[in-house]
Amino acid sequence: MSSMLRGKSHKAHGKPPAAAAQSTRDATSGTRAAGEAPAARYEQVKHHIRGIIESGARQAGERLPSELDLVATLGVSRMTVNRALRELAHEGLVTRVSGVGTFVAQARPQSTLLMIAHIGDEIRSRGHEYSYRTVLLQRETASVVVSNALGLAPAASVFHVVCVHRENGLPVQLEDRYVNPAIAPDFLQQDFSAIRPSEYLFETVPAHDVEHIVDAGLPTQAEAGLLEIRAEEPCLTLVRRTWTSGVAVTFARFVHPGSRYRLGCRFSPDMSQRQG
Repeated sequence: MSSMLRGKSHKAHGKPPAAAAQSTRDATSGTRAAGEAPAARYEQVKHHIRGIIESGARQAGERLPSELDLVATLGVSRMTVNRALRELAHEGLVTRVSGVGTFVAQARPQSTLLMIAHIGDEIRSRGHEYSYRTVLLQRETASVVVSNALGLAPAASVFHVVCVHRENGLPVQLEDRYVNPAIAPDFLQQDFSAIRPSEYLFETVPAHDVEHIVDAGLPTQAEAGLLEIRAEEPCLTLVRRTWTSGVAVTFARFVHPGSRYRLGCRFSPDMSQRQG
């Protein structure tokens, strides 16, 4: 690559003062590059790979240059290239397959933020295979957090369901939902292999008010196990509460691996919203 990566400097002989000064600045820059911390080098490698992807030179699923090719092209160590690729994989930009190579990652699907959306419908609309499994379905005593969220008395009885939703076989959402039995008394009697909990509630209980809160953080060990990710992988969590006629219906947490999913929406604000 350029002399900045290789750290070579050149002396200026027989040049006019201005040219000599510029040459000195170039040499100093090269010296600084030679003494840069490894972090600067691997950031340059990451920038180079991002450029390949963003330019369209490699499409999703296509193989990127090998580590040895990047070493030869950029004039850096293999350790530096390896660290850059590890970080890009952690960020969800590339996928690494041991013994095969590094590939441009598939674009992460995006889920709507302002609406109540059914994840199965979203996945099928992309032409992908959707499946889910109910991990837990029971009545239990509410914790302080759950009873407060639903506006119930301390230690009230609630329905609890946990599901794992998959796209093309890969877990993309963990649904951890509590339901107010007074509003949906037949919830536990439903066949949730035929209808998802969110669909049942949507069809039987009108949601007059909805609250969405998005947070980022690390999953618990149990959540990481169900999502088949490492416990240190960041996740996006959508917390949803719904009310009907002022009474809380459900309190749910939807945990998404950050490398597999994102949240967002596009909407047209009405006149009352445009003032804010």
